[in-house]
Formats: sequence, structure tokens, C-alpha cells
Amino acid sequence: MSGLLGSRTCLSPVEASDLKSPLGAKIREPLTEARFQQLFGSAEQETELLAKPRWSRLCSPPRRRACSGPGAWRLLLARLPPLRWLPRYRWRAWLLGDAVAGVTVGIVHVPQGMAFALLTSVPPVFGLYTSFFPVLIYTLLGTGRHLSTGTFAVLSLMTGSAVERLVPEPLGGNMSGIEREQLEAQRVGAAAAVAFGSGVLMLGMFALQLGVLATFLSEPVVKALTSGAALHVLVSQLPSLLGLPLPRQIGCFALFKTLAAALTALPRSSPAELTISALSLALLVPVKELNVRFRDRLPTPIPGEIVMVLLASVLCFTSSLDTRYDVQIVGLLPGGFPQPRLPNLAELPRILADSLPIALVTFAVSASLASIYADKYSYTIDSNQELLAHGVSNLISSLFSCFPNSATLATTSLLVDAGGNTQLAGFFSCIVVLSVLLWLGPFFYYLPKAVLACINISSMRQMFFQMQDLPQLWRISRVDFAVWMVTWVAVVTLSVDLGLAVGVVFSMMTVVCRTQRVQCLALGLAEGTELYRPLRKNHKLLQVPGLCILSYPTPLYFGTRGQFRRILEGHLGLGGGKETPKTDGPPDSVAEPVRVVVLDCSGVTFADAAGAREVVQLASRCQDAGIHLLLAQCNASVLETLTQAGLLDRLTPEQLFVSVQDAAAHALERLELTGPKTCIVWV
Repeated sequence: MSGLLGSRTCLSPVEASDLKSPLGAKIREPLTEARFQQLFGSAEQETELLAKPRWSRLCSPPRRRACSGPGAWRLLLARLPPLRWLPRYRWRAWLLGDAVAGVTVGIVHVPQGMAFALLTSVPPVFGLYTSFFPVLIYTLLGTGRHLSTGTFAVLSLMTGSAVERLVPEPLGGNMSGIEREQLEAQRVGAAAAVAFGSGVLMLGMFALQLGVLATFLSEPVVKALTSGAALHVLVSQLPSLLGLPLPRQIGCFALFKTLAAALTALPRSSPAELTISALSLALLVPVKELNVRFRDRLPTPIPGEIVMVLLASVLCFTSSLDTRYDVQIVGLLPGGFPQPRLPNLAELPRILADSLPIALVTFAVSASLASIYADKYSYTIDSNQELLAHGVSNLISSLFSCFPNSATLATTSLLVDAGGNTQLAGFFSCIVVLSVLLWLGPFFYYLPKAVLACINISSMRQMFFQMQDLPQLWRISRVDFAVWMVTWVAVVTLSVDLGLAVGVVFSMMTVVCRTQRVQCLALGLAEGTELYRPLRKNHKLLQVPGLCILSYPTPLYFGTRGQFRRILEGHLGLGGGKETPKTDGPPDSVAEPVRVVVLDCSGVTFADAAGAREVVQLASRCQDAGIHLLLAQCNASVLETLTQAGLLDRLTPEQLFVSVQDAAAHALERLELTGPKTCIVWV
């Protein structure tokens, strides 16, 4: 290790050439890109690729693929995942766990589906439909083995806002029974149209293979969105908890409007429904806490929701709370299934602005949940297949008057805790919901709607507790913390839709801003090696004369081309720039004119036309100034872009190297003839 510790001084060219090579290292000539292709690659194909214009490859007709039996079978296996996992299903080891988990989740789906239906501004029975058809379809098409789909509070809230805007309640509020039924039918049609539109959008994204779009909804954005939406759900349920017939507020600042209206009307609250809400929360919240704390000891989670539903229904029936105290109840749940019908296509242009954010949230939440459990249990998911599964699920279920659906946080966690192993648990969940739709629906006639509001609030527990991650997020990344806070504030103050847009835009802005922040560091050579490292006060590295190494660790595009030009003008003395390299070297060291510069392109992940032209102009200016420019470690796409921009008209192939070390070795050989002195700088 003593060879690494030399004096921090500028060496003469002869001394630089006498630096020892690493022990046992083989001396070889510096490798250019062309020489590397000759030795290790297909030089003919690379030359043909660079010589052929990009536009001609893009405009060339696609290759025809012949349809064959094995190809059709592979396509069928990819689009119907049960054909892959069902033959390998471990019946003895997994069947009992899937059955128990499916029944447990199905029991929770019943009250939760009815509760989220009220959040969507449609009758409760349509929440049961949404807990049946999407689950069945995802079981056949989804790749997430531990994912539970159905009604989701965030989507119900977003859909409910769209439904209230499309089909508002009359200002008077006094409607006959027939008018009330017509209003509910119109709202059911509007919710189904939103589901249809979001399904069509997701299928379009699948056709374009846009599963990668989920990456634009970062984890801080999704968590802040769901946490802020949970607060919206809590406030929107206050009228039901207090028994106040208040109109639903929509648009910006709806949360504060609802809160102000509830506080103003608080003296007119119903004591009976307030008591029911207090008792329901007193049972549901502790049960949720017990399920979380003792999840390892309990054979299956305690179904607090269904217990509360049964107790409240019996209490309301025996005490006649609906007639004596005017307690709002669910009423009759129609048996069977609705007639399939196509939503009103004339409404699609009006609901497109609502369907797009719902489609993005559906896919982002579902894909992130599926990825979490896929990593935990060591299997893979197909993001594009997930787009197909959720798109078909929303599209087909909308024909049966279902509202938008996705994977859910609470039921997915419940399914895993109950021992679920595969998508087969979804079939058992569907059996439970089906039994309620066909036979058990009349038992929920006397269920108070205040209990459903309490179920909505208690199901938000996981979303509220996401705020506990903020201190850790602050320590890990201040930028992600800012994204979380900006998204959460926008969701709470504006609306869920606008908050999502603000969060995505702000998140992308942070990425762009971080590409604008480039730090300059001086480099020195470790004696006895070919390694260049930043000069620090506690490091003893050699400053190699006659060489300037610049590494640009960010994409080179229209937003960074100006910064790229200013940095290189300052370090190379081009264009009259007075900026000098900022180094940590000795204060008495004198910078000499640069004669050889190595541009390390390993950090340039992509370059657009503007950035490529900037590199070509740099090569031209270096040539005029007598500076020998070398490019090192360009990836294939960047090298192709630079070539199409005319770089090879300014540089020769011998000036393109496979690594910084090769370029530096070539530069030292050249400097032995010219003899200029300078320092190494890392940008």
C-alpha cells in the first residue's frame, strides 16, 4: 500500500512515465472503441449500425413474425397465468391456506364493499358487485400471487367526486321515491362509465407496453397520495357518523368545506347515530390493533367488521332504531346480479379527465403492492400483464354496474396474514360474496349506514400510519421528504386528482433540478496504479501533468447543454472564460494551459440532438485551440447519437476509448512529446 502514498506535487513528463505499474499487471496498448470491436466484438455490425441513419431504421417496415403452434402457446401462457401456476400448485401444502385466507378476505369484502359504495355515492349493493367481478377476473389474469383486489377507498373517493359532479343532487333536496331511484340509477351509470373509461385507458397502455409508467409515480408520491386521501375519507364520513344530511362537497378545498359544514351543523346531530358510531369505533379500532400486534399468534385475523355488522343489524332490528330514532339503514339488497349493459358512451368525453388519474392510481398502487410481495416471496410479476389484468377487470366489471377497483392495502395484508399463497384465494373470496348476493342479502337490511362509515374510517389505519415513515425519510433523502410533503399538502388542500398531478410534476422537477447540480472535484493518480481519485486533504495522490480529465455525471440534453458549455469553457479556457479549475491541491501550484483533455462519458446515460451538437461544437473549438480531445466510455446509444450529429467529422475513431484509463494512458504517451503541464479535474 506504500505505493499509493506519494507527495502531492506536479511531476515532469519523464517522472510521470516512470510511475510503477501495479504488481503483476500486464502491459497492453490503450484500447480505442474501434480496436475493441475488432478484438472482442462484431466490428462489421457496429460499423453498419453507425453508418445507417437512425431515421431509415425507424422508417423501415417491421419484420414479419410467422404464427406457429409453439408461439401461440407461449402467448397463451403469458396472457393466462393460471396455465403456468396451476399445474405446479401444491394442493396439500397450499389449498388450506388459500381457502382460509380467501374466506377471511371475502368476509371483510362484504361490509367493506358496502361501505366504499356509499363513499362512491352509489347504493351499497354495487359495492358487493365490485367485490365479486373484479376479484374473479384478476384471479384469471393477474400475476400477483398475494394481491387482493376489489373496492379501494382512494378510488372510491375519487370516483365519488366525479359522480357528484356529473350527477349532482337537486338543490332543494326534497325528492320523491321515483326521483330518488332515477338519481341513483344515473349515478350508478356515471360510476360505471368512469370504470369503463379507466379500463379502456389501461388496455391502451397495455397495447403500447407502457407498464414502465408506474415508475413515474414514485413511492413518496403514492404514499403521500393515499395518506392525504385517508384524511379526505375521514372528513367525508363525518356527516354519516353524526347523522347529518349534508350535501357532499367536491372540488378544491372540499375537505375544509365539509369540516366547516359539519361543525356548523353539529347541534343538529342525531344522538342515536352518534352513539352507534362511537360504539362501532370502540370495537373496530381495538380489534384492528389486536390483529396487527398479534398477527403471528392468531391463527387467522379477527373479523371485527363482520362482527360489528351483525351486532349492529341485530340491535337496530330489535330496537327499531330506524323508525323510532330515524337511523339511516342500508335497506333491501337486491338478490342476484344486474343485467349487463354498456355504459353510456356519450359520457366518455366528460369522464376522461376523471378516468385518467383513476387509471394511473389503480396501476401504481396495484403494481407497487404486487412488487412488494413478489420481492418478499421471491417471484416475479409482469407489469404489462398487470395493466391487462386491471384494464380487463375494470372494463368487464363496468358492464355489471361496478365502479373502479384496484388492489387494496388492507385486504392484501389480511390475505397474507391469513396464509394465502396463490391467486386461488380469490375464488374462495368470490364464493363468500356470491353467497351474500344470492342468499344472505336480506340479513343486512337493518344495518345502520353509520356502521359502514365507521368501517370506512377504521380501514384507513394503514394509510394514516404511513406518516410514521417521515423521520426516516428525512434522514435518507431530504428531496423525497419534500416530494412527500408537497404531494400530501396538495392532496389535502386541493383534491386527490390535483394533488396527484402536483406530486408527479414536483417529483419530476426534482429529478431535472438534480441534473443541474454538478460538483467539480480535482483528481490525482494513485502511484503504482492506473486509478484516478478525487484529491482530498487526507489523501496523498499524485497530480499528473499534461492532462485534464472531465467527467460529466448527468444526461446531456437541452436542459444541461448550457451548463455543460460553461463548465468546459471554464476548465479549458475556451471562449474567454475566466473560470479556473477548483482543486484541493497545493496553494502554490500554477495551472498551465490545457493541451490534452479526456471527457469521461460514463455518466452520460443519454444525449439528445441539442446535447450531441454541443459535443460536436466542443470538438471543433478544441481543434481550433490546439487541444487534443479524447472521449472515453460512451455507451452505445450516446455514441450513436454523437455519430449521427457529425462527431466523426471532427474526431477520428482513434480518439474514442473504451475506458478513462485507456484514454489517460494514450494522453500520457502524447504528452511525452509535447510536454505541457496541468492538473486533473473531475466534474
